[in-house]
Amino acid sequence: MYEDILLPTDGSSPTVQALNHALAIADAHDARIHVLYVQDKRRYLAAGEGTKDEIKRAVELEGKRALEDAQMRIEDEGVECVSKLDEGIPDRRIAEYAEDADIDIIVMGTHGKTGPEQIATLGSTTERVVKRAETPVLVVDLS
Repeated sequence: MYEDILLPTDGSSPTVQALNHALAIADAHDARIHVLYVQDKRRYLAAGEGTKDEIKRAVELEGKRALEDAQMRIEDEGVECVSKLDEGIPDRRIAEYAEDADIDIIVMGTHGKTGPEQIATLGSTTERVVKRAETPVLVVDLS
């Protein structure tokens, strides 16, 4: 039933709980996990010209670290992993990736980043993915 699972990550520690659920599904169905980090371009497009490149590099480094951490954990559990660093509006790119990669289920938490990052994204990425994606979404309560 599940061959390909999408786990969007923002690198925050609460997403570990969503990763645990994705691993359980992958183990039960001998599935592959796709880990996706979307660099939210709004984080650096709104920055001043003097800081735009620095913020973009920091966001990219954050994404690479998040992907490496998740991929190591997934592969340590003996599960096949595909990872992708992407750029755009997170909810849109998550839904598009799910469709393009023929994902069977998206597993994500109720929240990740907080503070300025949450304000910058203007609401819940998870909620917008649930509304936008054609793929079923398993929402893991991280509160």
